[in-house]
Amino acid sequence: MSPRPRLLYVTDLASPARGRRYGDEDVHLTARLREAFDLALCHPLDAAALMDGFDAVVVRNSGPVIGYRKGYEAFRERARALGTRVYNPLHGRGDMAGKQYLLDLTAAGHPVIPTVDRAEDLHLLPEAAEYAVKPKAGADSIGLRFLPYGELAGLAYGELLVQPRVDFRYEVSFYFVDDLFQYALHAPDPERRWVLEPYEPTADDLAFARRFIDWNTLDHGVQRVDACRAPGGELLLVELEDLNPYLSLDRVPEETRDRFATVLTDSLRRFLEA
Repeated sequence: MSPRPRLLYVTDLASPARGRRYGDEDVHLTARLREAFDLALCHPLDAAALMDGFDAVVVRNSGPVIGYRKGYEAFRERARALGTRVYNPLHGRGDMAGKQYLLDLTAAGHPVIPTVDRAEDLHLLPEAAEYAVKPKAGADSIGLRFLPYGELAGLAYGELLVQPRVDFRYEVSFYFVDDLFQYALHAPDPERRWVLEPYEPTADDLAFARRFIDWNTLDHGVQRVDACRAPGGELLLVELEDLNPYLSLDRVPEETRDRFATVLTDSLRRFLEA
């Protein structure tokens, strides 16, 4: 028998996160992946030192990169130097590369919450009662604040993004493995972002989500498209998470969890064979 592929699974099992249990999710997924792969878990700060002994590195619930930026950059540099396969691949154009994609998508006219990063572009934003100001390297609402329009011009731009605060009806997330849609979840109460329920997307909803999956051009990997339902009924992109998207598998039926694990296993096999 040929040896089984060896995977280094990167996760911070103890990372605190409101409404999410990283450890539980990764215990479930690794239990299934061990059926097909030889697998070891490690903390994200240990991945650069350990990756050489594995066929691929799988980055899962590794926590907000803003908390260990230098370690993350060292991991990326070493993976490139060694030619190590990383899943998700490191050329993602979404959150993996920071928030620049929100500016790019705004400029290209995609259905995204309008975003600027310069004082001279503030006039391009629609009128709103408040504006969200967030760091380009932020995650999990770290550094997020809300300001009136009159205070925006005096901000120190360069690493900041500004968006109108949208009075949305609810948020909805679409989960993909490679380009295959798996399930959707939504938060009916905007004040309780992580109290999620299954959501049955329409054909238009899926077309909306898929346009961003196609835009990102990742042949392999797990992605989550986060959107909000604007007052006019249209969906607007909030985030394209292609680095370490939490999957909220505890919020879906057991059959869906099992199917997701099977699809992920198949995706990893194809990734290793590519």
